[in-house]
Amino acid sequence: MKYIKNLLLTAICLTTSISFAQQQTKPNIVYILTDDMGFGDISSLNKESKINTPNLDKMISNGIYFTDAHSNSSVCTPTRYGILTGRYAFRSSLKKGVLHGYSPALIEKGRPTVASFLRDNGYTTACIGKWHLGLGWAKNDQTKPVGNSGTGEKIDLDFNDNVNYEKVLEDGPLNHGFDYSYIIPASLDMSPYLYLRNNKAVIPATAYTPGKSESEGRGSMRRAGKMSPGFDFQQVLPEFINDAITYINKQSTSNKPFFLYLPLPSPHTPWVPTEEFKKSKAGVYGNYVEETDYMIGKVLEALKKNNLDGNTLVIVTSDNGSDWKPADIEKTNHHANYIFKGRKADIYDAGHRIPFIARWPTKIKPGSVSNEIMCTTDLFATVADIINKPLPINAAEDSEHMLPAFTGQQKSPIREAIVHHSLGGIFAIRKGDWKLSTELGSGGFTEPRKLEAKPGEAPMTLYNMASDIEEKNNLYFEKPEIVKELSTLLNKYITEGHSRKTN
Repeated sequence: MKYIKNLLLTAICLTTSISFAQQQTKPNIVYILTDDMGFGDISSLNKESKINTPNLDKMISNGIYFTDAHSNSSVCTPTRYGILTGRYAFRSSLKKGVLHGYSPALIEKGRPTVASFLRDNGYTTACIGKWHLGLGWAKNDQTKPVGNSGTGEKIDLDFNDNVNYEKVLEDGPLNHGFDYSYIIPASLDMSPYLYLRNNKAVIPATAYTPGKSESEGRGSMRRAGKMSPGFDFQQVLPEFINDAITYINKQSTSNKPFFLYLPLPSPHTPWVPTEEFKKSKAGVYGNYVEETDYMIGKVLEALKKNNLDGNTLVIVTSDNGSDWKPADIEKTNHHANYIFKGRKADIYDAGHRIPFIARWPTKIKPGSVSNEIMCTTDLFATVADIINKPLPINAAEDSEHMLPAFTGQQKSPIREAIVHHSLGGIFAIRKGDWKLSTELGSGGFTEPRKLEAKPGEAPMTLYNMASDIEEKNNLYFEKPEIVKELSTLLNKYITEGHSRKTN
């Protein structure tokens, strides 16, 4: 009997050991999303950059960067929706604009996310940082909306936002696949200003801030509203990085791989770098970018100290282009969006062409560069390939399998096309060298935002991005066959509800 017991114990231990080894073959995944960082902010991608980014530069030399990567939208909320769901946000209830701090949850109940997919396949999942995807706030009065008008744009001075901060959120990151979350509700310029850990306020928002305007300094704007007593805007970025490091330290002793979604609040306005960062030649914005680079370096160092860096895929990208104005360029001679036309929110390439860097020592060759056209929605299908699991049914409708581009195994273009979307809801479609925008004007922040074609003028724009990357020469009339092809394809993607061409 004793022999049989020992035999059974040995079998159990062997099974456990095999299970652990299998789990360890799955890489950890750390997805760092900067907020409003431009392609030209990174010093190794822009030789004329006035900002020093040594940690991102090192990541590029040790990994891969994409020259033609795009966010699925030119602004915050819809891009975040696309990253986590693998689906264009224009298919959701949000047809233009962004959410606010009091907005309801955008991700539909029951919709698979990257986090829920990975959790279902053996991963521990965490979201630390800026959420900005809407929340299900608990109400004091069920008959009234939260926020002053239900939009969160204005708050009564008597603090009556109708939120019960003592209760757990009815909808938050934990409802969409995350085991752990530590977040702020939206951008650092949108109330309420507070931290939420695991769908519960750390300190209730019982205080009030009158906010700031741009008249107090470029990049200082933040809206008036509720806040937790003692909430320190300068410490939000360091707070999230410290929490991320704590999470990584904890996972180093786990027998499960982890997915860490780390959406940073920087360098979005308000620009609030801590006192140690004052040396940039691009002003306060540059200081904030340099602090962001430093903080990313701390995360990479934590992975190294815990011997996790070898089997961890780290991705650093941005939710859209930089909100760098022509006046900022004139003042600093820094081109945050490199040579691309426009700025954040625009349908022009500066609105959605983003830095995209990945490091994975066991799979990605150091110093690699990819010219593959790719989109932030591609994360979902790519991680499915990484863990060798099929995508869930009715999920990741606009996500393509980019793993061959990461590893250098790609033999032909992966994506058929990308749909771009601006703040104001203007569409564009990019296929190969060609980009067709369906309306005139930026559709975002750059003036003119909207234009009506005069008699005889082209009603749309068609650019050859290979020969005209700055979008100067409209070939709408010269290439009617391309206009027809792209218009038809865009309409197909919109009406059919999906664009993914691979299984």
